[in-house]
Amino acid sequence: MQNPRLAGRYAKSLIDLAIEQGQLEAVYADMKYLQQVCKASKDFTNLLKSPVIKADQKNSIIKAVTDGKVSKLTAAFNDLLVRKGRESDLMEIAAAVVEQYNTLKGIHRVTLTTAVPVSDELKKSIEDKVKTANDFGTVELETKTDESLIGGFVLEFNNNLVDASILRDLKDIKKQFLQNLYIQQIR
Repeated sequence: MQNPRLAGRYAKSLIDLAIEQGQLEAVYADMKYLQQVCKASKDFTNLLKSPVIKADQKNSIIKAVTDGKVSKLTAAFNDLLVRKGRESDLMEIAAAVVEQYNTLKGIHRVTLTTAVPVSDELKKSIEDKVKTANDFGTVELETKTDESLIGGFVLEFNNNLVDASILRDLKDIKKQFLQNLYIQQIR
């Protein structure tokens, strides 16, 4: 994030306005949609950040991409961002809105990284374990695969990291061999 303070302020303003107008769920869905658009299209994010493209062109492109897919409040917010020259921060602001919404609703994001894809049963089991162990109301589980882990898993939530991967074990063993504690005891 280039400017998390700015993104947080815009997100808070949008959430407060959405609550006031009773459109919180619609704005949340819109921000999730904008996140997906930004992730799916690198060209779109480059367009938003480009200083060469004029603001009115950016505004018309944003309207073309979001026309009929976002609420009037979100469309007005996007227009405001372009008028203020903050369209390059749209992706950060969308992420901040989702984060603040999750905080407001008590939703905890949990990321599970494994070497191979996991079954739905295992996902549900891990969700339940995390809920009960940490007294979380609602858990939103995101799964990733990373073959470099070799086996095991890495679980991330609320600035906590549980690394039970084979890669971590191998690194620990390597570190022990590099320290070579036993040579000093022989002499």
